[in-house]
Amino acid sequence: MQHRADDNAQQPLASVLDTMQQTPLVRLDRLTRAYGVSGTILAKLDYLLPGFSKKDRAAKGVIEAAEAAGQLAPNQTVVELTSGNMGTGLAIVCAIKGYKFVAVMSQGNSPERARMMRALGAEVVLVAQCAGAVAGQVSGADLALVEDVAQKITAERGAFRADQFKLEGNWRAHFDGTGPEIYLQSGGELDGFVDFIGSGGTYAGVTRALKQRDPDIRCFVVEPEGAALQAGQPVTHPAHPIQGGGYSIKNLQFLIDTPVDGYIQISGQTARQITRDLAAKEGIFGGFSGGANVAAALQLLQNDMRGKTIAAVICDSGLKYLSTDLWT
Repeated sequence: MQHRADDNAQQPLASVLDTMQQTPLVRLDRLTRAYGVSGTILAKLDYLLPGFSKKDRAAKGVIEAAEAAGQLAPNQTVVELTSGNMGTGLAIVCAIKGYKFVAVMSQGNSPERARMMRALGAEVVLVAQCAGAVAGQVSGADLALVEDVAQKITAERGAFRADQFKLEGNWRAHFDGTGPEIYLQSGGELDGFVDFIGSGGTYAGVTRALKQRDPDIRCFVVEPEGAALQAGQPVTHPAHPIQGGGYSIKNLQFLIDTPVDGYIQISGQTARQITRDLAAKEGIFGGFSGGANVAAALQLLQNDMRGKTIAAVICDSGLKYLSTDLWT
């Protein structure tokens, strides 16, 4: 039998679920030069995952943990509230594994997200925002309305609630995957990590993984200006354009017992500008929260972490924001 030169190449994977790992880590040297800062930003490109966001990892982690624990029965319906990213990840995982999935989402989130989830086979239930709310600016009050509907549907259908705010499969996916990947890909040459928090799963998982390997790595929670409840600040601007987080939720479960070395606030305007700069200068087409993370890293390099190396996750794709003012 004749052997080809590529016989030892990677074989076909069993499904797209096997691609939900090992995203690239890249230097943002063009951006740091443009902003005149000393130091290095390493961007973890989780927007390249199949659902175009880091939430693919959490979705897979939550479902597989539930299966292992016997909490999810064959053919049972799965329900979760989402800004669109966790829902997309769950739609993919449920499609592969044969579960019906119902995504419950605020109408304030960009419509691209609902369309993508429906294309992936999900049932999408949209919940009206609070009176006077602005589309594209989803507040904690809006999320509370979504939570009420998600609870009702879960009870009515006898569904499994894939609760990203409570189930440990969320942060564990980042503890076992994202965090170790960042550390290994950086060669351990890492001084800091920043993360814009929604459920807190990425921050908790990555921070615990990094500090287990090097306790001196400083980890920072990133929140929107005017909605920095975790930093102990009054919430004066709960509606902001950074979708997927900054909901000003008290007592986030995953942050309990997770070390925090500092808190950084980023305005919606700054997040928007850095997201645009990432596209124009680095060819990275990310979303608002990735821009907020990189903005936080730039802020640190301009101040007490000059000359250091900081990692940040590019959480989702700019394709999910084409209808918003991010690209107009």
